[in-house]
Amino acid sequence: MTTTTAGRVTVLGLGAMGSAIARTFVDHGFRTTVWNRTPSRSAPLVDAGATAAPTAAEAVAASPLVVVCLLDSTAVDEVLGSVGSVVAGTVLVNLTSGSPGQARANERWAREHGAEYLDGKIMGDPPYVGTPNIIFPFSGSRAAFDAHEPTLQVLGSIAYHGTDPGLAAVTFMAEVAVAYELLIGFLHALRLVEAEGVDVAEFAERIAGSLAAYAPLVTSVGKAVKGREYPPDLGPLDVQAALMDDMISHRESRGVEAVRMREVKELMDRRIAAGHGAQGFSGLFEVLARPRDEQDVPAPAPR
Repeated sequence: MTTTTAGRVTVLGLGAMGSAIARTFVDHGFRTTVWNRTPSRSAPLVDAGATAAPTAAEAVAASPLVVVCLLDSTAVDEVLGSVGSVVAGTVLVNLTSGSPGQARANERWAREHGAEYLDGKIMGDPPYVGTPNIIFPFSGSRAAFDAHEPTLQVLGSIAYHGTDPGLAAVTFMAEVAVAYELLIGFLHALRLVEAEGVDVAEFAERIAGSLAAYAPLVTSVGKAVKGREYPPDLGPLDVQAALMDDMISHRESRGVEAVRMREVKELMDRRIAAGHGAQGFSGLFEVLARPRDEQDVPAPAPR
C-alpha cells in the first residue's frame, strides 16, 4: 500500500520543534509544505524554500508523507478531524508527545480513513534536529517505516520498535520518567548536602563520576524483573529498611523533604511483611502495580 514520492513532505505544526523539523527537510532538498494555526510562523520557512498551505487539509494533500508535531494530543485530534477527507493514501507520522493509548487510537483513526500510521517521539531539543544527538523512536506500520526510512533519517538517530503503534510512546515515556525520577532525587540530595554545609557543585562532580557504576546494576535489575527472581542486589530488604529509617530521620533533622524516602520505606515494609525480606531492591517491582479497578481506560479514538 505504501509508496513514496521522492522529495515531498508536509509538516503540520510550526512550534520550535516543528519548525526545526521542517527546516531540516528544506535544508536536505525536500519539497516541504508547512501549515500552522498561526500563519505568521511559516514565514521564515517560506523564506528558506518551503511552501505554506492555507489549511491543514491542503497541506496534507500536497505530500504522501505528513509529519505532525503539535502541542498535545488535543491539538492532534482537532487537526485530524479537519483532514479526514484528504488523508487517504498518505502516511501520517505523529511526533507529538502522547501516551501509548493515544498512539493506538490515532492508528485506528488513520486506518479507518485509508492512511498508514507511524507514531514517533522526540528525545532531544530543537537545536539538535538533523544531528545524531537527537533520537526519534518509531512504531506502527512496518511498510510505512521501510518506505520512508531514508526521509526520516535526516532528522537524527531513528529506531523502529515494532508494529504496535504504542511502543514508541512506551519507550519515550519510560525513559523520560527515569530522567525525572533521577533528577528529582538528585535535587533532594543537593538540598540535603547543602543543609549540611557541603559544596553542592563539588558533590555533583562526585556523583557524575560515579554514574557509570550504576549501568551494571540497572542491567541486573532488568534481568531480575524479567525472570521474577530478586537477589539481594543492594542487600536484603530487611537491612535496607533499617537504612531508610536513618535516611528519613537525617533529612527531617535538617529540614529537608523526606516524602520520597518515606515512600520507598513503605514499599519495603510491604514487601517484607509479605515474607520477602531476603530479596533485594528489585523485588519492590512486585508492589508497584495499581489495582486493576484503578487503572486508566484506553484513550478514545480521535474524531
